[in-house]
Amino acid sequence: MTRAGERGLLHQDHPWLGRSVEDTVRQRRGTLRAIAPDVDKPGLLAWLLPVGGGVEWTTAPDALARPERITPDSLPRS
Repeated sequence: MTRAGERGLLHQDHPWLGRSVEDTVRQRRGTLRAIAPDVDKPGLLAWLLPVGGGVEWTTAPDALARPERITPDSLPRS
């Protein structure tokens, strides 16, 4: 069980989680879903979901850029 503010499955916290970001390697945008350890080699991977849905992909966290601006319309609705 995780405590408040912690992430499960060895996921790392990141200020852009849940926001649309650019993957500069693939030159496409997606919603940042997770930053987690790579199971095949040392280091971390960023997991992105295409805007509008589709198949997730991974990239290096340092390839992330240009997060969407936070506006009242982009905040999660309760």
